[in-house]
Order: sequence, then structure tokens, then C-alpha cells
Amino acid sequence: MAWRGQLSKNLKELRILLCQTSPSSAPARAFVEKNYKELKTLNPKFPILIRECSGVEPQLWARYDMGIERVARLEGLSEAQILKALEDLVKVGAS
Repeated sequence: MAWRGQLSKNLKELRILLCQTSPSSAPARAFVEKNYKELKTLNPKFPILIRECSGVEPQLWARYDMGIERVARLEGLSEAQILKALEDLVKVGAS
């Protein structure tokens, strides 16, 4: 998964929005718990922002050059699908 090391080259910022308690955010919380450390280790100066807000729909926001942003809605996705959504966002920035 070489793309994980490309976050800082292809994106300017990554934001993960989730609810601390809702069942719909459970896979997103698990994704953060399992993947944050590795992503941050591979991209130490890259801003990965975790935003927790009660009742919010889980989302993954990627900011690219020139302020362009894309969002991936995470509600109903498994951890593997969230990882794939992040990979897709990173690849968009490479093109």
C-alpha cells in the first residue's frame, strides 16, 4: 500500500468527521484507531485532522492544491471500504 506514503505529496490536508457515540460512525472510529498512527508515521508533517461532533454523519474530506476539496461519505461503509475511499481520494490528487 505505497499510496499511504503519498498523502503529503498528493493532498494538502485530510479531515475525518465522525460522531463519538453513533453506530454509523463506529467503522470510522475503528478506522482512525487502527490507521492513524501508521498514516502519521509515513506522513509526519501532513495535517490529519480528526473532528468529533455529536450526531455528525461520518465523512472524509481531502483538500488539494488551489483549495479544491472532495468528500467521501462514510455512513454504511466498512473499515476496508473507508480505506478504499481514502486511497481513491489520494489517487485523485496524483492526477
